[in-house]
Amino acid sequence: MNLNNVHNIYFIGIGGIGMSALARYFHANNKQVVGYDKTQTAITNSLVDLGVEIHFEDSIDNIKTEYQNPENTLVVYTPAVPKNHKELNYFKNNGFKVLKRSQVLGLITENTFCLAVAGTHGKTTTTSILGHLMNECDVSVTAFLGGISENYNSNLIMNGTEVSVVEADEFDRSFLTLSPDLACITSMDADHLDIYGTASELKKTFEDFSRKIKPNGKLFVRNGLPLKGITYGIEDDSDYSIHNIKIENGTYVFDVKTPKIVLENLQFNLPGRHNLSNALIALAMAVEYGCPHQQLAKALASYKGVKRRFTYHIKTNSFVFIDDYAHHPEEINAVHQAVREMYPNKKVLAIFQPHLYSRTQDFVDDFAKSLSQFDELMLLDIYPARELPIEGVTSSWLLNKINNKNKQLVSKTELLSKIHESNAQVILTIGAGDIGEEVKHIKKEFSIAS
Repeated sequence: MNLNNVHNIYFIGIGGIGMSALARYFHANNKQVVGYDKTQTAITNSLVDLGVEIHFEDSIDNIKTEYQNPENTLVVYTPAVPKNHKELNYFKNNGFKVLKRSQVLGLITENTFCLAVAGTHGKTTTTSILGHLMNECDVSVTAFLGGISENYNSNLIMNGTEVSVVEADEFDRSFLTLSPDLACITSMDADHLDIYGTASELKKTFEDFSRKIKPNGKLFVRNGLPLKGITYGIEDDSDYSIHNIKIENGTYVFDVKTPKIVLENLQFNLPGRHNLSNALIALAMAVEYGCPHQQLAKALASYKGVKRRFTYHIKTNSFVFIDDYAHHPEEINAVHQAVREMYPNKKVLAIFQPHLYSRTQDFVDDFAKSLSQFDELMLLDIYPARELPIEGVTSSWLLNKINNKNKQLVSKTELLSKIHESNAQVILTIGAGDIGEEVKHIKKEFSIAS
């Protein structure tokens, strides 16, 4: 399909983080962009501010005449949209070209030099670091991010079209639509078992992805993963490795050994060894692409992070409030490691909203273990997203498995008062559901208190 021949782009689920990046891209390329989403959010508001028309009721009456011509209209949808969606079925039944978000991303990037970031954890941060590095090195790059970059206040970086940087999402096997020149795999922990069934099937799909790399392309893998490629790791003998780590005024200072030289005294401002690992692989891919070392060092030091990835909302000597998107046990472990490293002598309260009944069921014992590490824990009800309830799978069930004397189940309406009852100096909100909507309320309440 030639996207140059398409004039109208109709998004179903336009408020999704990946969908909205595509909407921004097409709008910037002078396409007519409209869309549907079920709820109004900060993301949909930002698209409306650009001039994108969005509605929030699923009705074929909302499909204007100019979008009823299959010849010049492309329909893009997310797999999270239910199969009985009226607008989606109208387009499918009337001869329109209807593609998943991942398929459109594959079309956009197929004629570019593509750098793809895959893995069950770390994709969004690594992609945003890599996009920032390439942009700061004056590469003609478009980067599609799975989160809102703090540097650009956007999930799209546009500085040309020769190179693309993309988040290669394993959900629904989406990343198999890509054919990257350089790709990395950050992790292969079991996840999305509602899609894959078994961890071995997930691993097999990552192997399939590694075979999608173009001839003469390169695969980077975190040291220890069961795939062959250029390795990276922290304080080990990988092809790219970090050594001599110090923390100075809340900033990591370290050296990076590459296959050819050692880059000394690099600086990076995001806490946590997992973020150091993300920075390392982004740096390695940029080095292999050919970015100048001096510019890379400066760019790495200026990287500010991704919203809802260990994002500070209050940071004083007496009180700290951090929000993070972590929704898998390994991600919670990484957040715990980071907060302990930065605040070793302070009491930490974690407020967690489980995401998906299936994920909670599949990893309940691992969730219990990771959440038991915090000094105090508050658990919200499970956020269902695209799922119907599973009998017996509740936050109460998870809470009973957690080995922590200071644990309780709380509702959103009582959340602020329960936090006031705590004497924790560090507050964490964690989860991929709508817990992010509570952040502004907590920030407002405790900015005054602190």
